[in-house]
Parts: sequence; structure tokens; C-alpha cells
Amino acid sequence: MFLREEKSRRFGDLTYQEIRACAQQGWLAIIPTGCTEQQGPHLSVDFDTWFAETLMVAAAEKAAQDAGVQAVVLPAMPFGPTPEHRAFGSGFIDVPVSLHDALVEATLTSLVTQGFKRMVIWRGCGGHALGGVVERFNQRYQGQAQAFLPSHPFHAIWCRVADPEIPVGHADGFTTSISLYLRPASVRKDCIINPRSTEVDWNDPNLDFARYSSTGVIGDPTCASAELGKRLWEAVVEEAAQVLQEAAAS
Repeated sequence: MFLREEKSRRFGDLTYQEIRACAQQGWLAIIPTGCTEQQGPHLSVDFDTWFAETLMVAAAEKAAQDAGVQAVVLPAMPFGPTPEHRAFGSGFIDVPVSLHDALVEATLTSLVTQGFKRMVIWRGCGGHALGGVVERFNQRYQGQAQAFLPSHPFHAIWCRVADPEIPVGHADGFTTSISLYLRPASVRKDCIINPRSTEVDWNDPNLDFARYSSTGVIGDPTCASAELGKRLWEAVVEEAAQVLQEAAAS
């Protein structure tokens, strides 16, 4: 059994029999993990969730076109640990780390039970530390299945495609440009300002964005444009597709 016209890469669009066929044919299963948290005064709180799933669908399509890699993308998990955003008072769903870890692990286990042998976890929020979950899973299913947890290429792409002198971090020129290009209606353009945020200690175990920015923005979104978003998007899809190719070949 094959996917109808082989068009959809979304797990949720398929029947259980089509999903079974994907597993039997050795497809990658991609798990986007998103987040619901403030994105400054100018972006909607679903950015991380929307971006993770949208990017993975586009990357899966490109990997198929470029290298014949077949992958199916699960619906993005919309919630994750967001304690660093609580001080802004609204717009967040903060899931305990233990619960988030358990949900990701249960998802991996469900997929291997269905016959998938390679799974890629793509984090919508770079702060979600899932290395322990992946390590435990890979040890448990050694020789049967493998999960991959790639790092994000976003900062390197920003430095290459945009301007490395412009600071980035959160709800910044990168995310705002991507939004202006792919879904401009989600951007409150009159609320885009440079908050003059201070440098963040990303290794702080008690990270609180409110210590560094009064608006929730880390970086400078005033440089954003749809044209820049197009170039960033194309570069991100290219690199994410390469990640999928490497996972499929391992």
C-alpha cells in the first residue's frame, strides 16, 4: 500500500494502514516538539510549534526530491517546559520537564512499536534538553531502532545569510523575518521595536528572560523583512533536509 499520490508528509493526514506501509518501507519518523510561550509583543505565542512542524514538512519534501529520503512528520507537540517566560505573566503553557520527557519517550516507544526504525526529534525550542531521553531510548532499543536529536543550525545561518553583528536570541530578526515571509498576518508590525536587551546567560539553570528584556525580545527584530525571511527560510530548509538525509543514511 502506498500513500495516495505520495503527496502528504504529515502523519495526521494518513490512515493507519498508510502509516504501517511507511514503517515497513523504512521511512523516517520526525517528531517536532514545539512550545507555547511569549514571542515579544509582535509575534504570536505559537511560533515555535508552527515553525517546527512547517520546517520539518518542507525539509522532508526536499530530502525526498534531492535524495529519495522518505519521511513522515508527526503533529508538533504544542507544549513544553517554559519557566523562563513565566515572569511575563501570560501566553505560556509551562509543562514540567519530567512530563515533557515522558511524553517524548512515549512517542518514540509508540513509533518503534509500529515498526519505525529511525526517528528524528526536531526541537522547536532549543532550550529543551532531551539528550537523556534519546540516550535511554537508544540504549534500550540498540540494534532495533535509533533516535536522533540534531542541533539547530539557526545561528550559523543567521551569521551567514544576514548580519552576525545584529544580536539574535528570541523573537528576533530571524523569527520575525521568517514570519513576515511565510505568514505575515501573524506579525503585529506596529509593535516591532528594538528592546535593547542585555546579553543572556543561556547556561543559567534558572534562566528568566525578564532579567534581560522588558518586552520578551532578545535581539533586534527591527532589521526583519520578508525578503530576508525568504533567504533564511531557503537556507534553513536546505540544512534541515541534509540532517534528514544523514539520519536516513546512518
